[in-house]
Amino acid sequence: MARLWLRDPLAILAQDAARGLVVENDRILELVPAGRAPVQPVTGVFDASSHVLLPGLVNSHHHFYQTLTRALGPALDKELFGWLKALYPVWAGLDPEMLAVATELALSELLLSGCTTASDHHYLYPVGLEQALDIQVDVAKRIGIRVVLTRGSMDLSEKDGGLPPDTLVQATDTILADCERVVATHHQQGPGAMVQVALAPCSPFSVSRRLLRETAELAERLDVRLHTHLGETQDENDFCSAHFGMRPLDYLEEVGWLSRRSWLAHGIHFSDAEIKRLGHAGTAVSHCPHSNMALASGLCPACALESAGSPVGLGVDGSASNDASNVIEEVRAAFMLQRLREGAIKVSHLDALRWATVGGARCLGRDDIGELRAGAQADLALFKLDALRHSGYHDPLAALVLSGATRADRVMVAGKWRVEDGHAAHIDELDLIHRHSAAAAILRQRAGLAG
Repeated sequence: MARLWLRDPLAILAQDAARGLVVENDRILELVPAGRAPVQPVTGVFDASSHVLLPGLVNSHHHFYQTLTRALGPALDKELFGWLKALYPVWAGLDPEMLAVATELALSELLLSGCTTASDHHYLYPVGLEQALDIQVDVAKRIGIRVVLTRGSMDLSEKDGGLPPDTLVQATDTILADCERVVATHHQQGPGAMVQVALAPCSPFSVSRRLLRETAELAERLDVRLHTHLGETQDENDFCSAHFGMRPLDYLEEVGWLSRRSWLAHGIHFSDAEIKRLGHAGTAVSHCPHSNMALASGLCPACALESAGSPVGLGVDGSASNDASNVIEEVRAAFMLQRLREGAIKVSHLDALRWATVGGARCLGRDDIGELRAGAQADLALFKLDALRHSGYHDPLAALVLSGATRADRVMVAGKWRVEDGHAAHIDELDLIHRHSAAAAILRQRAGLAG
């Protein structure tokens, strides 16, 4: 068997592993303590003395298609509801080729930032895009990144009292039937799964009560996870109070979602009592710092949620509200934002790194990724500290977060190098940018936007 020793890292996010770790095929075989050598003979050595060695980063919330509408003029300087209203007519022009190149660019950007597992929430199904999740599976396999793709949905349009236009919603029965199809077709169970599927009605203001309830029942029967947006804005609270006579979390509990099977995007506007209920239920939250700042949505109480018992991960969110797909940059943003909320002595760089690794894995219901230990998947992100911004550092792990980073030097997924020397040989970045930019221009033209 092939055994690779990643030897003597500059720093490593693991206890008792100063001399690195050994990878055997697709798993971590052992951690190597200070003053020791691997227990079993190795067949290769990688000198990691210039690298900070992390578990592969986990992105627990995204919208890949939104890479096509970054910095879109009509959506600038708006909060969530106004932002969505400006973008829905543009997104209505999506077609399969556009989704494929948007997914390819998002996954490439994520991979190069040190991400080895990415979740996506695709909930737009205009006519012609019924095979959206199948398209994303094909792209993810080509990029070689681990994914948890959610079959998103919307069935509550403007005429029914919802926010999205009629062109972007589907019938409830159509949604539920396709949820069952994509799970049967693509979902892999067990450790090492490269493609998993979760079910993800979009939000309280875009789906019906029936869809939420029956999706929860379907997820229970199929043993897959549940995902949705919740607690993102005060407007959402007002919508739920006006339409359902209750706050969003009460509504979520009523339809059977308050459980360990669920993870929520954003989780900002919860009361102290609601945070305790979330923690007691074990419902996870994906903290999306850049998006929350860009849309002025508020500050996620990440520390309080985690203390109450809710797993907390990080999500880059859509690339039209961030406007990037870079997980290592999200780590620094989470660190800074939570320090602002909680104080300097309550949040360390290790907290932010935990949210981006094992926290994200727990959001996705996985215990085989997100940490460096014997038996875990060999998903690794290695960063150099050789840029001007890092010069003079003392603590390498702290420097990675406080001084920041944008690109990994090496990335391994399931024991295979996918990024080497800051580049992925199987990704032609210039060609990808050209194809993606052309698709974005066509999408704008379809919406009647100049430029």
